[in-house]
Amino acid sequence: MSAKIATRASETTAPLLLRERDGEIAILVLNRPQARNSLSEALLAALSAALIDIAGDKSVRAVVLTASGPAFCAGHDLKEVTGHRADSDGGRSYTRQLMQDCSAMMQAIMNLPQPVVAAVEGVATAAGCQLVATCDLAVASATAKFSTPGVHIGLFCSTPMVALTRNVARKHAMEMLLTGEMIRAEHALGIGLINRVVEAGKAREEAIRFARKIAAKSAAIVKLGKQAFYRQIDMGIAEAYAYASEVMVENMMTRDAAEGIGAFVDKRDPTWEDR
Repeated sequence: MSAKIATRASETTAPLLLRERDGEIAILVLNRPQARNSLSEALLAALSAALIDIAGDKSVRAVVLTASGPAFCAGHDLKEVTGHRADSDGGRSYTRQLMQDCSAMMQAIMNLPQPVVAAVEGVATAAGCQLVATCDLAVASATAKFSTPGVHIGLFCSTPMVALTRNVARKHAMEMLLTGEMIRAEHALGIGLINRVVEAGKAREEAIRFARKIAAKSAAIVKLGKQAFYRQIDMGIAEAYAYASEVMVENMMTRDAAEGIGAFVDKRDPTWEDR
């Protein structure tokens, strides 16, 4: 069997997405290393299905998203996309559906009750960079790199732009989008694309440690807070304060708020309702 045939065979037989557990942490592993974990139709579908399942699983309190192989994610599978140029409409319908499916998956991460921490080793480009920006938190190896390189090939990274511009300042985002240049992990940290930089090979370990800190909190309050964060972020200041004030009122009425405040006053550890 030739090396090329062996690679194709291994990709068709291996799961595109691996699912693991570390206590209360769900770990999702992109598993198309031969294709630099590019987001094929099938991988997008697998991610979407996993997120739906995790959303309804109260035993999961946080999620780590990582990848196998030397790259985190190289974006969409351009070979798959280009193959539809021969369609009767030149691939318009296929591309529209692909973008809709990808956008829905990204929004599913934001809408997930549990926080999602990206653990990035290697490169995260185009929709892969979008995926990092979409996750609630991100840890990257010191050797990780990020870019939105579509401009190099005549395909502006418009959907990655949505997540990118909600993470970094406008001029930083425009520089990435207009030049397509790779940025190193330390620079990504400086502009707010990621939260932490660790030594090579340690991103997953640090992401799990990060996730455990979150998992120790009240799941109900984390869910409430994550939802409120994304709802208020694009509101005007007055509307955001009005909304956040009502969230605080509802939060204060919860059992876990009463328990948490009581534990603080009594100088003891709180016992959350779902423990």
